[in-house]
Amino acid sequence: MTDLSEAARIKRLKAKASYVGATVNVFQAAIKISFGILFQSAALIADGIHSLSDLLSDVLVIIAVRLGSREADHEHPYGHRRFETIATVLLGVSLIAIAGGISWSVIDRISNPENLPNPNPLGLAIAGTSIILNEWLYHYTKSIAKKTRSKLLMANAWHQRSDAISSVVVLFGIGAVMLGYPLADAIAAILVALMVAKIGLNLVLNSIKELVDTSLPPKLLKEIRTTIMAIDGVEGIHLLRSRQMGEDALIDAHIIVDPRITVSEGHTISDIVRDELISCFDDVIDVLVHVDPEDDEALYESNKPLTRIEVQTILNEYLAIVKTAIDDFRIHYLNGQIEVEVILPFALSRDPELLASLSKQCQLIKLNNNKINNVILFFKHNED
Repeated sequence: MTDLSEAARIKRLKAKASYVGATVNVFQAAIKISFGILFQSAALIADGIHSLSDLLSDVLVIIAVRLGSREADHEHPYGHRRFETIATVLLGVSLIAIAGGISWSVIDRISNPENLPNPNPLGLAIAGTSIILNEWLYHYTKSIAKKTRSKLLMANAWHQRSDAISSVVVLFGIGAVMLGYPLADAIAAILVALMVAKIGLNLVLNSIKELVDTSLPPKLLKEIRTTIMAIDGVEGIHLLRSRQMGEDALIDAHIIVDPRITVSEGHTISDIVRDELISCFDDVIDVLVHVDPEDDEALYESNKPLTRIEVQTILNEYLAIVKTAIDDFRIHYLNGQIEVEVILPFALSRDPELLASLSKQCQLIKLNNNKINNVILFFKHNED
């Protein structure tokens, strides 16, 4: 889990990547659209609109980072990371809409051959420059995405690379028109639109998975399970759940420990499990560990166990002769039944008749209460 200074550093890095990307994309969009109109290149105009979509994604990242980096509060105890996820959905939807608009415009031009443009050779230089700028921007944004573990930034980086790829398509489209293939520019524009739509669809689908609390990848869950099982005191795991929030992951684990250990020892083991997972996995920011003495997932669904008060009532009834002398009793819930350990003063162990009577009463408790599997008497010797 990151401290406040680390969180502030991550926020600054994310913002810096977005501002750099926005600046580059404003320049590219203006150049591509302007020269696309001037040189009558549908593919270059489409590529310019693609750059505008990159600019939109940069703005969304800036807003999402600002909102998502806010600390947890009373109404949002898990923080505000989902703002980044929502921003990614909006980005994906906008890309699909933009792709549809580009395709509609180009198909309309193809249906009217007299409106087909004649691109200028200067468009080749613009497309080539765009390829270099976007490839550099892709590597720059990707490096910061890795440092900050930001899925939104990584999505934005791939969006920028798609812009570089679309410029390659535009480059070939313009070149093909110059070689005598008039439909090549329009076809290149449609290919760019399809690429934009595919990226948008992927962003939407992946973000929706996160919003509905889709589990972490099976391979990562297997590594988490292996890490838990390697911790001393953990005898098994009967439930392991996970969900994602932005670049962070939350884990719920039900671990099995020796049923005879104390509550404090079980709690200590759970703390070790939590600390180990947060230390070993960068994405994991919080772990909720539930300690079980056995795999009890379906044991008490139709058979409600006795409570401590109910057990005490039974002991007071059957062990009435030593009721006031009972120092304490412990309950072990095992295999759908319970085992009771009764603590008595050591002095009572010297009375054979009392011991025989107590033994008989313990047998009666088991016979008359099918939820109680065993009653064990312990005699405590207090040393001065």
